[in-house]
Amino acid sequence: MPARKKSDTPAKAPAKRAARKPAAPADSTAVEPAPATRRKRPASPSTEGGDDGPAAGARTYDLVIIESVGKVKAISKYLGSGYKVLASFGHVRDLATNKDRKTKEEVAGIQIGAGWKLRYLTDAGAKAKAKAGKGGGKFGKRRTQQEILDELGAAAKNANRVLLASDPDREGESIAWHIADALQLDPARTFRIRFNEITKPAIQKAMTQIDQIDMGRVRSQEARRAMDRVVGFPLSNLLGKKVASGLSAGRVQSVAVRLIVDRDAEIDAFKTDEYWKVTALLAPQGAGVKLTAKPAATKLFAKQKGVVAEVPGKQGVPGELAPQDVDEPEVEEAEGDAPDGDAAPAAKKPGGEVKSGIPAPPKGAFLAELARWDNAEPKLGNEAEADAIAAALLTAQYVVSKVEQKDRLDRPKPPFITSSLQKQANLRLRFSTKRTMDAAQRLYQGVDLRGEGTVALITYMRTDSTRISPDAVAAVRTYIEQTFGPNYRPDKPNFYASGKSAQEAHECIRPTDVAVTPERAGSLGLGGDDLRIYTLVYNQFVACQMSPAVFAVTSVEIAAGRGLFRTSGRIEKFDGYRRVMAPVGKGEESALPPLTEKMPLNRLDLYESQHFTQPPPRYNEGSLVDALVKGGIGRPSTYSSIIEVIQNRGYVEQKDRRFFATAVGKTVTHLLVAHFPKIMDMQFTSHFEEELDDIETGKHQYQEVLDEFWAEFSVALTKAETDMPAQRGIEIGEACPKCGRPLVAMFSRKTGNKFIGCSGWKDEETPCPYKRGEDGKESMGPEVTTIPCPACGKFMVKKDGRFGTFYTCEGAPDCPTIMNEGPDGKPVVSSLPSKYPCPRCGKPLLLKFSKTGNRYVQCSDAKGCSFISDADEQGAPLKPADTGIHCEKCGLPMVIKKSFRGPFLACTGYPKCRGTKAINAELKEKLKDILPPEEPKKAAAGLPKIDIAEPCTDCGSPMRLQKSRFGGRYFLSCTKYPACKGSRQPTPEQLAQIAAAGG
Repeated sequence: MPARKKSDTPAKAPAKRAARKPAAPADSTAVEPAPATRRKRPASPSTEGGDDGPAAGARTYDLVIIESVGKVKAISKYLGSGYKVLASFGHVRDLATNKDRKTKEEVAGIQIGAGWKLRYLTDAGAKAKAKAGKGGGKFGKRRTQQEILDELGAAAKNANRVLLASDPDREGESIAWHIADALQLDPARTFRIRFNEITKPAIQKAMTQIDQIDMGRVRSQEARRAMDRVVGFPLSNLLGKKVASGLSAGRVQSVAVRLIVDRDAEIDAFKTDEYWKVTALLAPQGAGVKLTAKPAATKLFAKQKGVVAEVPGKQGVPGELAPQDVDEPEVEEAEGDAPDGDAAPAAKKPGGEVKSGIPAPPKGAFLAELARWDNAEPKLGNEAEADAIAAALLTAQYVVSKVEQKDRLDRPKPPFITSSLQKQANLRLRFSTKRTMDAAQRLYQGVDLRGEGTVALITYMRTDSTRISPDAVAAVRTYIEQTFGPNYRPDKPNFYASGKSAQEAHECIRPTDVAVTPERAGSLGLGGDDLRIYTLVYNQFVACQMSPAVFAVTSVEIAAGRGLFRTSGRIEKFDGYRRVMAPVGKGEESALPPLTEKMPLNRLDLYESQHFTQPPPRYNEGSLVDALVKGGIGRPSTYSSIIEVIQNRGYVEQKDRRFFATAVGKTVTHLLVAHFPKIMDMQFTSHFEEELDDIETGKHQYQEVLDEFWAEFSVALTKAETDMPAQRGIEIGEACPKCGRPLVAMFSRKTGNKFIGCSGWKDEETPCPYKRGEDGKESMGPEVTTIPCPACGKFMVKKDGRFGTFYTCEGAPDCPTIMNEGPDGKPVVSSLPSKYPCPRCGKPLLLKFSKTGNRYVQCSDAKGCSFISDADEQGAPLKPADTGIHCEKCGLPMVIKKSFRGPFLACTGYPKCRGTKAINAELKEKLKDILPPEEPKKAAAGLPKIDIAEPCTDCGSPMRLQKSRFGGRYFLSCTKYPACKGSRQPTPEQLAQIAAAGG
């Protein structure tokens, strides 16, 4: 095959390219099967018959194979007795992770020279069993891929037809092909079905649209898998040699890290400039508005952000501008919020002032900002320049020179796709992408509702299409008219265009049944994260088909001597979609008093406010997802795992919900950019996503696309092996203070930071543990103390962990005793060995003590066995008292459990069923004889008393000071917790008050 034209930049592929039917992917035996095309013939690569099962007439069911076991119950209910539904639990095989020496694979699992032949392996169980342990009980033994395949194969032999119903995306298409190929299913009896929602109509419709596996999608997914492997494995190995072991790189994850590293660099290089604004407080003459001016309060200095408060024991000069770190919440803009070219007044803060600190105007008055001075934009760079203009304005006459009034529409946003759901959940609920997608997955595959059984509440949640089915549009329009009235339903349905890469066979993320409102779902037992995400999806879907909001916008210009002031006000005439889903974080403009041209105004006061230019804000999870989407980098369905990986690898860390690049993240990024500029180029990453779409449609060929990339990348990889400078084990020219051997610079993947350590730390005979951080402080490492182990008498070893200092027994792992540091700094026992065996698996139990003082036992094989129970003083499991209450989700008995918030009811089917129930006044009376005695509430007198004027940004309620259980830090939380989980860090001024109060 001729090589494709190469260039240094990721240019578009040639417009004309041979379009051939895609060949089926190579199977695990590296034998190329016959081509299969869509809608023409069954897609199984097997070309030989040979069904080992009974004759076709004896088969009594159709086998439906899905991905997730969580969908089995709902789909079985909708299909009936003539079908058997089994789950593949995701992929049934994967690329081999070790090179095959016989075939001379260039990269593990891939023979590049043989036409990118992929070698798949099915896990037979050695690794999985080793992780799960033996005798792990009902939930301890993890089923292997081979065991799952054996079950599917046995069921397929006795089935009339095999219907592959994995998810309707490329990954799902690939899983369907792998199952068919691994089991060598009979092509005449193997078919593909797809559905975007797990409802009875959708399932029944899918059964009437039986199809074949789309080999274009399979080839596209294999191209992605091959590309990720040939990029990830070699680069990860290279970074392990040059920087630190355990690091990884990837086509998308490395670009995501680069976004954060580049933003850090922008912030570090940003030069803060001072500027001033002049704002007039005005009222119509004769309006009767009176105000006693306070000259001392008319000059407002920037102090809320960028100023280091004088905190005892902290470095910094009072009043000195600190490096800016913008952590303001991201706002969601609405169309038509402000007139073009007009300066809107600053948004009001709850509590009677606008964002700049200017007092809120009294009734009948309004604020206007100086927009022009001597017919030019006023550029006030310091206090003196602001003073000069303010002095000239004191004697000026203020007259309205222009009034413009018009109606503006604020249109609803499109329904959710994967990326917008992740962004909005982060913005509105402060959910991580993983937390959002976990809840969405449960809502899609089905949740248990009281009296309804298992119900799937939303459509497929991995989609980039905003399409809505005609039936769903009709249903929601009827709901809008019946619930809110005909004015809220537009004459025609709202239409939203999808992105160019969207698969239009998909739909947006929407409720499967608009009649199941969030209130109804909550009354049927839906709660927690599931209810919050469902409410978000439901409201956005309803809002997207509602009428726009209408605002009467008034724009005003005021002449004042040599100056021109501008202001605008907005009055909501019709709330429209905002009745259901208003934008968040948007400061609304207040209404203006009646104003007409040439109307004279009274100047009530004149304010000068100091400001500083701000660098771009740091990314949070929502804005990072937004940046990846705008750059066309990767697929939204992978963003959750990518964000988790880059944190686990130590490349970035989150502080106050914002991303900061670590030292190792910056080092790795700089090395990759220098030696692999094409891989780190966002245009290349985006262009490859487009080529995947072209492979799916047959426009481009799998091997052709990968060959072009490998020809250039392999050369760069070979060059980097010698040219990339090592960042680990470099001698710094100092001798170890403990043993005299050379000190070397190293990176810690765990912390993401650089440290200095002794070069003899791996010496088998005389290892030296010396190391220190970049701050020069020595890390002492594990230290044997004189504290005796309460279980075996050996000494306890002091260690530092993520949550502070803790102690383990010198005899570990034989003795599992663990101690933590209490509030007074003294060791407190948290875990002891117990003489009692686990009643579920027979392994030893551990006696543990919670932070609230509760005594309980847990199986020592926590990963393989889920047994946990309250315990008596000797560590014997206690049989829970019979409450007579059964779980509303599964019907099993519920027992009383304790938490730091108090007792509650929990299902005995945990962890398979996580049903819980709060103990209200009625239940408290019913269970009064078996409830644990109430513990006296801890007084909050120990908390310093500070001024907290700012309300909760989530709900507007007052905030209170709290002390973290980890590390003794302070934070502010909403007084309505847990109904509202709003929290934030104290300001520098509040930290100063805490320090002054002895906190």
